[in-house]
Amino acid sequence: MKLKFQLSVAALALGAVFAGSAMADTKAAMMAMGRDATPAEVKAWDIDVRPDFKGLPKGSGSVSRGEAVWEAQCASCHGAFGESNEVFTPIIGGTTQADIKNGRVAALVEGAAATAPQKTTFMKVASLSTLWDYINRAMPWTAPKSLSTDDVYAVTAYLLNLAEVVPADHVLSDQNIAQAQARMPNRNGMVFYEPMWKVNGKGDVKNVACMKNCETEVKISSFLPDYAKDAQGNTAEQNRVIGPVRGLNTDKAGTTPAK
Repeated sequence: MKLKFQLSVAALALGAVFAGSAMADTKAAMMAMGRDATPAEVKAWDIDVRPDFKGLPKGSGSVSRGEAVWEAQCASCHGAFGESNEVFTPIIGGTTQADIKNGRVAALVEGAAATAPQKTTFMKVASLSTLWDYINRAMPWTAPKSLSTDDVYAVTAYLLNLAEVVPADHVLSDQNIAQAQARMPNRNGMVFYEPMWKVNGKGDVKNVACMKNCETEVKISSFLPDYAKDAQGNTAEQNRVIGPVRGLNTDKAGTTPAK
């Protein structure tokens, strides 16, 4: 019996050695897959621009040049003045000189939906870097990343002029873009939650474990507040007429499901 036990232990040990060797071989094979990215490949992907404009490349572009690029590359989707909603939500509109002064778009305040039923890009965006970055990496729609750096500056300058942030003779560049940021209509509209931005910040939730009369089932649902229901028109008319989804009648803040 003792001999059998010793043989069994030896067999297990030998099996472990082979298993360990196989795992090591597999790991080595996996580590050997692929290669390190070249500096040029990293540079091609590392194009993000942060709110403090870190990552912004050197360059410049005038409003007039931006208008020419816009007419050729962008107007078909966004309209000549960025006001079209035929393809995408309008970019320009809904902001005022008071918004530029205060840095907060008044039409975004709850209850103000009637004054600006269509929420435009310039009403919502807080950081100019977001606009520059998106144009640079994703536009035009049919040929993303095809615009030169100077063209991106120019298109951004044109949009800023349409929003009355900069004058018609303005030349936007990496040297003065922070000045334009200081006039963005909704620059103070971004809410800063410390836990989302700081690794060592305090949590953004407060919760206490339930000890009695606890909920056994949780119902999750979503709803549109009354002030926002007709912000995008009647959504019931914008849904397809087949399938289980019929949409909600939001015409004049309606609440009746579409038939």
